[in-house]
Amino acid sequence: MRRKTVAKEITYEGIGLHKGELIKIKLIPVTEKTGIIFKRVDLKEGENEVIMNLENTFDLTRGTNLKNKYDAKIHTIEHFLSTLAIFEITDLMVEIDGNELPIGDGSAKIFGELIRDTGTCDLNFYIEELVITEPIYLTKGDKHIVALPYDGFKITYTIKFDHTFLKTQMLEIDLNKVNYLEEIAPARTFGFDYEIEYLRKNNLALGGTLDNAIVINKDGINNPSGLRFEDEFVRHKILDIIGDLKVINRPIKGHIIAIKAGHALDIEFAKLLTKQHFSKKKDK
Repeated sequence: MRRKTVAKEITYEGIGLHKGELIKIKLIPVTEKTGIIFKRVDLKEGENEVIMNLENTFDLTRGTNLKNKYDAKIHTIEHFLSTLAIFEITDLMVEIDGNELPIGDGSAKIFGELIRDTGTCDLNFYIEELVITEPIYLTKGDKHIVALPYDGFKITYTIKFDHTFLKTQMLEIDLNKVNYLEEIAPARTFGFDYEIEYLRKNNLALGGTLDNAIVINKDGINNPSGLRFEDEFVRHKILDIIGDLKVINRPIKGHIIAIKAGHALDIEFAKLLTKQHFSKKKDK
């Protein structure tokens, strides 16, 4: 398939979830095979470009983050990357004046709408899909991810929590641009009310409000507007894993099945997929 970039420049400004600072990003189309590059315009030139690849990921506890050898960092990229994955954007310069992506409303909705409305542009280069040809498994305790052969890109996800309100949800979806924008991109990030004090004490979630996150209490949620979907929590986890696997920056053809996975397991699985992909190419 052809490599893609955005059809024209896009700008967006919003609050970052963890630092609570106003962040401006500019998505700049490229003409060469560059991959996805984040450029910290607030840092020293020559040390401020962070290339999106698996080797540059770090600190995957509460999001997917990148850094370069000069310690320039980009936090919370997964929502943005999920949209790039679905729109098959492989090459892009992202100028950003802070260390995290704007959180928007806690979902990928704004990124999906911006890229849908702007459109994409084919480049004069090609990229090979990562095709799942045999089952691939990864298990850590009670967390699991499996990839199976499939003619398309399908995700089945199950979440399980030992909580009085949020327990188990499961969803399977054969992804395309339309159902991503309608059924996955609007699903918001979530957390539990008992986590808030810890996060704030550790200078995290400083920009978090009920306008950009679902807060779960023992009996329901704190958000007056309610849920966008009855199973919004598992939909957001699907959004996350799409974004995490995008760090490979290669279209995936297969069926991904995840149970209680998270950013760390997603990235470890992405490394496993990449290793097997290039191992098979060497064998041919």
